[in-house]
Amino acid sequence: MTHTKSPAERYSESRKRVSQPVLQAFRTAQRFDLDPFQIEACASIEAGNSVLVAAPTGAGKTIVAEFAIFLAMQDPTKKVFYTAPMKALSNQKFQEFVAEYGAEQVGLLTGDTNVNAQARIVVMTTEVLRNMLYADSGLLKNLAFVVMDEVHYLADRFRGAVWEEVIIHLPQSVRMVSLSATVSNAEEFGDWLQAVRGETDVIVSEERPVPLEQHVLVKNNMLDLFDAAGLVGTHKVNPELVRLSHAGTRAAGRGNTRSGDDRRSDYRGRTQQRPAFVPMRTDAGRMDRAEIVRMLEGKHLLPAIFFIFSRVGCDQAVRQVLRAGVRLTTEQERDEIRGIVDDRCRTLLDEDLGVLGYFDWLDGLERGVAAHHAGLLPAFKEVVEELFQRKLVKAVFATETLALGINMPARTVVLDKLEKFNGEARVPITPGEYTQLTGRAGRRGIDTLGHSVIQWQQGLDPQAVASLASKRTYPLNSSFKPTYNMAVNLIDQFGRDRTRAVLESSFAQFQADRSVVDLARTVRQQELSLAGFQQSMTCHLGDFADYTTIRRRLSEREREASKSDTSLRGERDRRQREIANLRKVMRAHACHHCPEREQHARWAERWWHLSQQTDAISRQISARTGAIARVFDRVTDVLLGYGYLSQNENGRVELSESGRILRRIYAERDLLVAESLRRGLWNDLDPASLAAMACALVFEPRREEGLLDARYLPRGAFRPAFDETTDLWSRIDDLERDNKLPGSKPLSVGLSLAMWKWARGASLGDVLLEAEMAAGDFVRWTKQTIDLLDQLSVVADGPVGRSARQAMDAVRRGIVAYSSVS
Repeated sequence: MTHTKSPAERYSESRKRVSQPVLQAFRTAQRFDLDPFQIEACASIEAGNSVLVAAPTGAGKTIVAEFAIFLAMQDPTKKVFYTAPMKALSNQKFQEFVAEYGAEQVGLLTGDTNVNAQARIVVMTTEVLRNMLYADSGLLKNLAFVVMDEVHYLADRFRGAVWEEVIIHLPQSVRMVSLSATVSNAEEFGDWLQAVRGETDVIVSEERPVPLEQHVLVKNNMLDLFDAAGLVGTHKVNPELVRLSHAGTRAAGRGNTRSGDDRRSDYRGRTQQRPAFVPMRTDAGRMDRAEIVRMLEGKHLLPAIFFIFSRVGCDQAVRQVLRAGVRLTTEQERDEIRGIVDDRCRTLLDEDLGVLGYFDWLDGLERGVAAHHAGLLPAFKEVVEELFQRKLVKAVFATETLALGINMPARTVVLDKLEKFNGEARVPITPGEYTQLTGRAGRRGIDTLGHSVIQWQQGLDPQAVASLASKRTYPLNSSFKPTYNMAVNLIDQFGRDRTRAVLESSFAQFQADRSVVDLARTVRQQELSLAGFQQSMTCHLGDFADYTTIRRRLSEREREASKSDTSLRGERDRRQREIANLRKVMRAHACHHCPEREQHARWAERWWHLSQQTDAISRQISARTGAIARVFDRVTDVLLGYGYLSQNENGRVELSESGRILRRIYAERDLLVAESLRRGLWNDLDPASLAAMACALVFEPRREEGLLDARYLPRGAFRPAFDETTDLWSRIDDLERDNKLPGSKPLSVGLSLAMWKWARGASLGDVLLEAEMAAGDFVRWTKQTIDLLDQLSVVADGPVGRSARQAMDAVRRGIVAYSSVS
């Protein structure tokens, strides 16, 4: 059963189980003793269960995963997969496990990196594990645990379905350790895990290991967001903030208002008295970033992360702070920073350093200041993360992507604003986002308190901020939807009918109709039993299922004859003739002479009764409106229309030869890629042009593209091939919409010319100028292009396969090659 208990109840129960020897040994080896929720989760794992652990950022969820690995390593035959949503997090966990268990025991698989795949501990992205399951990889053998870090990514509308696919298709013998942010419906999610994975304990903790004080920065005063102790638990908004919001930043009065550090302004235990009255500017003026950094330094509240929801804003903030002359490092720290940067960046080409802004970046690092966002070269981001963890960089200006997974806790988190641009409009951040961001504040074992600081601005509603800070984050909602690749893989493994039943097990369907998933699980379990019964009733002399059907029909006719009216002689004679004929057929059947006939018959009877029950449950499932199954049917119809699936003479849907190619294409535009290959649309493309085409298939511009002049497309065979591919996309899109599927966006060539030039050897400076793109973005899209080219190199025959391999070599150079191994 899934359950949630109070910390006291959990601790009491876990103490009863704590005698488990492996857990005792693990606890002894830790720097800190385990918290109650960690003890309970680890004890549950040692007892043989799967677990879902939902706890705040920084609470120490990962220790539960580390225990599962520790437990598996006690048995030399077992192995563990650790999945993470991002390559950066995968790289970080890989390094940690190498330090703990040694390089020979740890592997890394992230699509563009393949290190020691046969190891006992393998870190990978979730997509890699999904692909392994569909390919029935030999690496799955002896798998004891799968850790799904940041499992709340299941709600991601682009990638979330992958998490569900893995959870549904993992062998039942594999136990799962699922780590989640504190979602508001953890119990519901746990109930689904219980339904599809078996015994799963749900452990929810809402306690932060380091308490969080929350402040609002009004000009140069840090006012507590909450009254009294300033802690979230009081939920009473500071009345001074309410007055300020009503009065528009008039003078702050005395009352019970306290600066976040008036009680311990130097954090050395000396209490300083606050002046009776602090004059406030009435224009709601905000401190500039350099002033805030200096203020936090003076209050001993560094290191700090400043969350700014704009890359440009992050870079501008760093320049603003440096222009103001801020320096947060000692001479010894600067020497250490230079040594680390020289070591990590030694393979970068000299001619690329200026283009990458290396020297300005290094100047900021030496002064303890840096930006962190997706536009940075991955190597630069990793250096910033390392220096921040070593307490050498003291102020980082970051976009919200830093809040997801990477281990970079700070003493203080500063929120520039409480709204962000979501691609279409400026929207308020959600309670979940607020929790993730402020969750970075407070370093376990270092800080007694974490601090969040929100900058005051006109129109700020303290009550709304308090509501953000008080909610138990956000609900976890499924984003699962069948894709073409998913459909052909599942149909190949299970057939169409069973695939529909598998899809009924998704969390999406569970949320829509919780009873269906229980029914579907029963069907799957009974199908396993039916297979066992069928094996037990197998007869070496003939088809015992056929024989038992004759016996059952004979029994039914004899029963009917005994109950029927015998006054009608003709009817009576007809029944007797039928019974005599069935007896004759039964005695003539080869299985009738089997010495183990009655033993087989008992298994056959069990098989028949269970089959009837299973059919009845299946009819219940079919009778209910299953949204996921309906989408799957539409996807199947499209695949039948294009010939990727076919129906045999028995009406069974199966893969065609083209379908077997589609099975191995894990791209957003899987059907378009497969159909382009089948039609030979790319046969005339040289390696650079094929790289440009692959880029057009994966690239998603941040803004709407206008119509591009033909002069800004690669020359030669690319243009006619692109026109034909676009026409094909249009026809597929029309068919999808005819089948009530959502369709897809047109191909985007905004980066294709730059990719073409890069594959032909152009300099980094020229390519970034052509792309009008930051180096980090270019590397990210190039890696996705390489990933698609890699798939083409495997599935495509002839010229396309050769060109794909050559294109991969052509684009994997310079900063792209460096970033692939960093």
